[in-house]
Amino acid sequence: MPRVVTFGEIMLRLKPKEFLRFTQADEFEATYGGGEANVAVALANFGIEACFVTLLPDNDIGQACENFVRRFGVDTSRIVRKGDRLGIYFLEAGAVQRASKVIYDRAGSSISQVQPGDIDWQAALEGADWFHWTGITPAISEGTAAVCLEGVKAARAMGLTVSCDLNYRSKLWKWGKKAKEVMPELVQHCDLAIGNEEDAEKVFGITAEGIDVEGGKVDAALYRSVAEQLVTRFPNLGHVAITLRGSVSASHNGWSGVLYDGTELYQGPQYEIVPIVDRVGGGDSFAGGLIYAMLSGKGPQEAIDFAVAASCLKHTICGDFNMVSVAEVEDLLKSGGGGRVQR
Repeated sequence: MPRVVTFGEIMLRLKPKEFLRFTQADEFEATYGGGEANVAVALANFGIEACFVTLLPDNDIGQACENFVRRFGVDTSRIVRKGDRLGIYFLEAGAVQRASKVIYDRAGSSISQVQPGDIDWQAALEGADWFHWTGITPAISEGTAAVCLEGVKAARAMGLTVSCDLNYRSKLWKWGKKAKEVMPELVQHCDLAIGNEEDAEKVFGITAEGIDVEGGKVDAALYRSVAEQLVTRFPNLGHVAITLRGSVSASHNGWSGVLYDGTELYQGPQYEIVPIVDRVGGGDSFAGGLIYAMLSGKGPQEAIDFAVAASCLKHTICGDFNMVSVAEVEDLLKSGGGGRVQR
């Protein structure tokens, strides 16, 4: 069985019930989530051996978080206990023309305190086939950027496939350097890069003409130049995947994706997702689906089809994690999404 290691921050997620606003809430639903943890859980649900590496406080909240991840079959044995707190993010679910809102309370979190040498990368990556990280991790602190680079270099030296989700978060790059100063050194070691039009523009200044994500529909062909520019800049990239989200409203998105293999651009199916139950983790579920498909030996068209379908289903599930099986993704690809009751 293939083994994938992911590295990044996981946070406590606090959300008012249903579609209440922060100012209306007198209680919050508590779960956990974070980009790389979301990918690890998705892969575990697909039958892949997944290991999540992070730092958690050595207290009951840290233990509760680890227990939450472990219940989905993810290996948490390489989690390091250090620091005093778990980061928090507050989520207000949007509806129709009111956008969702996220407020972070993650300053001083355990992982933000990480320093080179805190993680034994040789041990963490032993027996692994794949290493995955996102652009959120190096944005947290100078320490996380340095340790992420340690992990990427170790994975490359050990012969693992390395993937990154560019995941630009403007609210996080506050520790002294900008994304464009840090990300190139990390991405140059990667085999697969995943992102959207904003990630490519904000991190590398790469744009595609004529893109209108607010119209509900996106032209996949417009993204070919983005993928080509990324491959030209980072020759180690064998594949570039781009998610295509057309936003009609907070409750209705068009959803698809493309995969470029250095020669051809492959487009996945187009789904109209309405109403959206929970879009948080949608990009992570795409990454998880793509990694699973590529590890399973699927060709580029099958891989992008699986990734898009897997992430489409995530939009119907509450929480950060994509709680679907391979069979359910394949059923969606076969049925087209009629949603008939299964008896």
